[in-house]
Amino acid sequence: MGTFSIWHWLIVLLIVVMVFGTKKLRNLGSDMGGAVKGFKDGMKEGGVKPEDETAPVAAQVTASTTAPAEKTTIDVEAKTKS
Repeated sequence: MGTFSIWHWLIVLLIVVMVFGTKKLRNLGSDMGGAVKGFKDGMKEGGVKPEDETAPVAAQVTASTTAPAEKTTIDVEAKTKS
């Protein structure tokens, strides 16, 4: 009773196909495949990069963060109830 036989799985598959339709399931499968492929490509590209490529990016980030920005903070005074 604890395990499902092949007939149980075939009935579940038939119900899923009837509810969602074959076109929607095909699209879901291709979307999942594309997501897995994109993840694998991202993992390959996410490895260690040579320092020549990362140096200009670091210089741009440092230059943009040290530039004076306009003042957007608002000073407020907190008071406690007595």
